[in-house]
Amino acid sequence: MQAIDFYMVDAFSQKTFGGNAAAVCPLVEWLPDETLLAMAQQHNQSETAFFVRTDDGFELRWFTTRYEINLCGHATLAAAHVIFEHLDYPHTEIRFSTRFVGELKVTRNGEWLTLDFPAWETQPVVAPPPLLLDSLGISEYEEVRLGRDYLVVLKEEAQVRDLRPDIHAMLPLNKMVCVTARSEQYDFVSRFFCPGEAVAEDPVTGSAHSMLIPYWGAKLGKTTMLAKQVSARGGELRCQWNAERVLIGGQAATYLIGKVMLR
Repeated sequence: MQAIDFYMVDAFSQKTFGGNAAAVCPLVEWLPDETLLAMAQQHNQSETAFFVRTDDGFELRWFTTRYEINLCGHATLAAAHVIFEHLDYPHTEIRFSTRFVGELKVTRNGEWLTLDFPAWETQPVVAPPPLLLDSLGISEYEEVRLGRDYLVVLKEEAQVRDLRPDIHAMLPLNKMVCVTARSEQYDFVSRFFCPGEAVAEDPVTGSAHSMLIPYWGAKLGKTTMLAKQVSARGGELRCQWNAERVLIGGQAATYLIGKVMLR
């Protein structure tokens, strides 16, 4: 029997039951992919982060309940929180090597952790798929853009907060859907929908801000912004746009510590 440490962390929150929950499993060496996926399915969170320590830092991978993904912000924040808080890591910066997006860095300043992620461009969609608009239940919007995910820009914050989408109907799009608008209290707000995944609406989505920050930075003429993901759990993100990189700051809280027993 093999025992593996297991942590549940609420990322982008200063207390438990807020932000976005992620499972985190430190490994001594990589297990077979089918085992990692089975563990993620058992955890049944939007993402599970696995990492292995190396001479230069850590190798990091993320799995949903369906497959390995190329980037996850809140699970990276959760993994960094575990390393800083529970593994006696003596430095203020962590370097993660990843399979798909190269090196990622996380720095610590007091209770705040800051992700250094790639900036993702989006392109305008001249004729949005009717299914996209119908599933969101909207007829009016500012614009629709496409990058890794769909980005739907609405006119007012209230529209974002009041959405009651048919997330299952989005499945044929084969894309996640991010909805956003300007805000009076924050620079912008957003929500993020995940058709087909264990968690239909992601509470706080760090990776979505890889495209939100460049979009709103250009739109607002700003490089430093404060964002809020207005899901039921919600979370605040300190954002900075540095050309081809974005910095995403948040806090995290440990909810659960346990052991995974592999037979």
